[in-house]
Amino acid sequence: MPSPSREEGEKRGPSSPLPVPPGLPVAGDLHQQVASCTRCPLHEHRKQAVFGLIHPGSPWMFIGEGPGAEEDARGLPFVGPAGRLLDGMLSALGLERGPQVSIANVVKCRPPHNRTPSDHECTTCLPFLRQQITQVRPRILVLLGKVAARTLLDSPLPMARLRSTAHLFEDIPTIVTWHPAYLLRTPAEKAGAWADLCHARRLLNEST
Repeated sequence: MPSPSREEGEKRGPSSPLPVPPGLPVAGDLHQQVASCTRCPLHEHRKQAVFGLIHPGSPWMFIGEGPGAEEDARGLPFVGPAGRLLDGMLSALGLERGPQVSIANVVKCRPPHNRTPSDHECTTCLPFLRQQITQVRPRILVLLGKVAARTLLDSPLPMARLRSTAHLFEDIPTIVTWHPAYLLRTPAEKAGAWADLCHARRLLNEST
């Protein structure tokens, strides 16, 4: 998960409007559906749902686990320490947040104390993510961490096995790599994560 947890602040009611980040393309009412969702207990503790940064047509799409404390406060994905590392990873690929890169999470509300989201929470939120992927239709998907990998690939395999090969998610080439939060705790794995990203770049270039 992103940054370390802190005590919960004031709750944001499920009917409260979610501000749209500047420049975010919104298709239909999906953004508002996410903002007002009460399908699982995660909504009870959120300040706001974190829709993500969705750019239809972007070739890259990165998918993480769920919002942390800073994301919950700001309504944007990957803005804590893990987000800063993700930005560095993007920069190493010659990318930056914007029209070329979409970013989303499996669950849109912060799990209390940044715990790992349950299978039920992931399954409940998955239809939103599927719609986001459909809106973007990226040429490469990068799944950050085991929650994203196991949810989208429906696989119980360990990360070592998931990272060792390319996958397809609804005909989209898909690569699994470590979550940036894990890399902050285990910097020795950064070289392997970079190899995964280079693999993703090769797959994208081959699809051109």
